[in-house]
Amino acid sequence: MIVVATDEEYKLAKKRFKGHKIIKTGVGGINVIETLKHYPKWLKIINFGYAGSNNIPVGTEVSIGFCQSYHPNTEYLEPAYIINDKESQIWCYTSKDFVLHTDVKEPCVFDMELAYICALGFKNVKSIKIISDNLNMKSYENEIKRNEV
Repeated sequence: MIVVATDEEYKLAKKRFKGHKIIKTGVGGINVIETLKHYPKWLKIINFGYAGSNNIPVGTEVSIGFCQSYHPNTEYLEPAYIINDKESQIWCYTSKDFVLHTDVKEPCVFDMELAYICALGFKNVKSIKIISDNLNMKSYENEIKRNEV
């Protein structure tokens, strides 16, 4: 099952994953929880969609190796999840908001859904992210328009 958040991601997924079931959750954790809470936890999920990054070029596609919730103003550690890509060292930090600034230096992406998918108990998760912006809302909007072909 392919899990996306937005209409734009849904359109891209339909082209790329022909014949697969595609679920659009809507943006953010509450939408993910409400949409996926009743699905069996053994299901194979591919989380596909856009993400921001402060150090990976726009347009780059990355496979995610780890994810964790992103709360830059707290001192406690959130649970971290290993994603089913043993080759990738790329972290995905899941935030409640569009991330415009970060002090994270290692190669990483920022989204608003992946950690919630993992926290629901899904164990067979893969995540493919397309870098849409470098923590800039205008860049994000331009990348979405560029991919609407």
